[in-house]
Amino acid sequence: MPLNAGDTGYDSVPGPGLSASVGASESSPLLIPEPEPEHAHRWQPLSRVELEMVAGGPGWRKVRCYLVLLFWLSWLALLATSIAIIMMSPRPVAEPLRWWQKTVFYQTDLLMEAQTEGTGDVSALCEQLPYLRSMGIGTLILEGLFVKDVSPLNLTAVAERFKTLAQIQHLLAECNKAGLKVVFDFCGLNLLGPQDAEGTSNLSATHALRFWLEQGVAGFAICDTDAACSEKTLTEWRGVFKEFSSQEEERIVVVKQKQDVLLPLNNVTLVDVVMRSILPSSPHFLSAKEVAVAIETRLQTRKEDIWPSWTVGGKASQNLKKLLLVLMMTLPGSPTVQYDKDIDQTQNVSLDTSSSHRVTNGSDTHTDTEKTKRLAVALFTSLSRSRAREEALLYGSFTFLPFNSTTNSSSNSTLASPSPPPILAFLRSWGCVHFLILLNVGPGFHALDPAWAPSLPVAGVFVSSTGMDRLGSMALNTLVLQPHEAIVIKLFETGSYS
Repeated sequence: MPLNAGDTGYDSVPGPGLSASVGASESSPLLIPEPEPEHAHRWQPLSRVELEMVAGGPGWRKVRCYLVLLFWLSWLALLATSIAIIMMSPRPVAEPLRWWQKTVFYQTDLLMEAQTEGTGDVSALCEQLPYLRSMGIGTLILEGLFVKDVSPLNLTAVAERFKTLAQIQHLLAECNKAGLKVVFDFCGLNLLGPQDAEGTSNLSATHALRFWLEQGVAGFAICDTDAACSEKTLTEWRGVFKEFSSQEEERIVVVKQKQDVLLPLNNVTLVDVVMRSILPSSPHFLSAKEVAVAIETRLQTRKEDIWPSWTVGGKASQNLKKLLLVLMMTLPGSPTVQYDKDIDQTQNVSLDTSSSHRVTNGSDTHTDTEKTKRLAVALFTSLSRSRAREEALLYGSFTFLPFNSTTNSSSNSTLASPSPPPILAFLRSWGCVHFLILLNVGPGFHALDPAWAPSLPVAGVFVSSTGMDRLGSMALNTLVLQPHEAIVIKLFETGSYS
């Protein structure tokens, strides 16, 4: 059948909507997007109402508020429980210590030092002030400023009679720069005139106190045998002290106990510090047994009513000197150290012990003296710094420990001691921290009995010792004390360190 001439053929002109060529038709899109309606718009976030509807309605908001409230209530309950546990747990509570309870007193005879130096002044002491402060000394007790027959009328002029008043004022200024306080020793002086016997106040003595307080003196020391050591006189002194005292610069009264029993005072607050001797007065050197008995007596008869300051007092052999220093620096209270040539800076002894030489047959006595001084300075510094930073040594509790030991014979066998050895021990504790102080007063070697103190931790670390040769960790059941040795040990539980 013949093609219709009117039909569109291959060579015909394309109709509307078709490309004019094959290439054009292949490049044309197959789908033509429809135009967007006029009311269409871009995406917008859901409103609060829409969000609540999507999230489950308004009830979800209440559930969320309840959950948040429950969380905070649980947190507050845990916090309250923790606080209750802390409050109910036993813990040590100590009153803040005053400056004279934290200090180390250094007692020296100023007039004797001036005569020894041959200068007639106090310049040598002024030069040592920074050195003394670096060793941990906080207060100087100066003796020798006044003669014994001084009267209250010329108390302030005594230094002028020795032509040293300006030097004393310079010394007080230098002590203030070095951070040292000064206490004047009035022990044995006639501070009260005949007016006191008639019951009237002594204005001249009060004037003398004011004079020295204005110069910056931190306090005064008297003896319990002085007439001034009475409630009436001390009450008057307290009234004067209040005018010059503050919380940081409190003025104090130190009483040196010369008698076996301190005279009773109805008001113990009139006295701040009572200086007590560990050893009794004796014209001869005390034996090791006498020293042990004296120490034990003092430790068992301590009084807690007045703040103590311990000093050696009596005579002991040279080999017990370091042991007594360890005892003073670890007892409760403020230690008072007498002037000691071994810690005198005038010898210019270095603390470095690595360069010490061997002493053979006493030929090098100078080197031996230097080594002794180095060890003395190192021991003193170690004790003073430990006391300053350890709460247990500063104001911790005191527990005297009965001691049992065994004696090591020359054959290295362990035998029971035929008599109680001159060994003493006590504990200073604060919370869970314990310091054990062991004192071997006798001349023999002694090992600790394993059953001596079963409640104590067996492990510890050496803090200090008289020979300064104890370092590192230790165990009580293997410890052997050397002759005349004192050791300070910080105990801790196994597997922990505090």
